[in-house]
Amino acid sequence: MRLFIAIALPEDLRARLAALGNGLPGARWVSEENLHLSLRFLGELDGGEAADVDAALAGVRVPGFELGLEGISHFGKGRNLRALWVGVRPNPALMRLQAKIEQAAIRAGQPPEKRKFKPHVTLARFKSNPGGKLQSYLAEHALFRTEPFPVDGFTLYSSFLSASGAIYRPEADYPLEPNEGGAH
Repeated sequence: MRLFIAIALPEDLRARLAALGNGLPGARWVSEENLHLSLRFLGELDGGEAADVDAALAGVRVPGFELGLEGISHFGKGRNLRALWVGVRPNPALMRLQAKIEQAAIRAGQPPEKRKFKPHVTLARFKSNPGGKLQSYLAEHALFRTEPFPVDGFTLYSSFLSASGAIYRPEADYPLEPNEGGAH
């Protein structure tokens, strides 16, 4: 199974993000139901490896928190333009959760993630560079910002590639601890 760990986004927020999905030739927009905030990509795992990851993730203990999105940018440039994404307001609680998930994945026998965690929600992947339209799009949406939303858990997803694109299926949900002191 091809697996990844992510925070599911509220339905209204996914709808708002999906509404950003136009105006860039060469962009393959992520479908509304697939919008999420990735915490760790695991890749292809067999049943035993997946069970080990599940057991390790079940032990992650972090209080819930609130998260806000802001800004739009991209990975890559020129012919190597890869993805368009919405950023995440700096959030120590999110970074702590991601670090605990990384530790759990390593305890479960997965290799450490080589890339530094850059929290984002992918909006589109590029088949070709839209040229000057990218700069216009970024300028038009430069002030994109959401109200904070509660994060009370994270999910282990499987990903299947189909003719119509990727299909993500939740395999297991992991609740965060109640945040007694209020969200930060």
